[in-house]
Amino acid sequence: QGQLVESGGGLVQAGGSLRLSCAASGRTFKTYTMAWFRQAPGKEREFVAAMRWSGGSTYYADSVKGRFTISRDNTKNTVYLQMNSLKPEDTAVYYCAADANDGFIATSSTFYDYWGQGTQVTVSS
Repeated sequence: QGQLVESGGGLVQAGGSLRLSCAASGRTFKTYTMAWFRQAPGKEREFVAAMRWSGGSTYYADSVKGRFTISRDNTKNTVYLQMNSLKPEDTAVYYCAADANDGFIATSSTFYDYWGQGTQVTVSS
């Protein structure tokens, strides 16, 4: 059994920054592709960013490219999402996810095997 627990969400003004953390436990996720998704009220869950274990390649949604950075510390079994220049449209519940297939970065949530419970990010205008 594996578990992912997000933290770091909160309320921030537009233009501000937040860093989300995702702590993994119960098993090692160091060979998994790790990702962040988000879901705003009334909308479907959408891909934000992901990082492969092998090679450390990353991929971002166009809406966050240049503002968000995903990173991971395998020694701490933790994934981070640094969010800068936040906009009101970034308001959502942010979820951490893990995909056992590290062969490619999937942007569809159906490929991910483990999910956290989510952390709320609210950006005020």
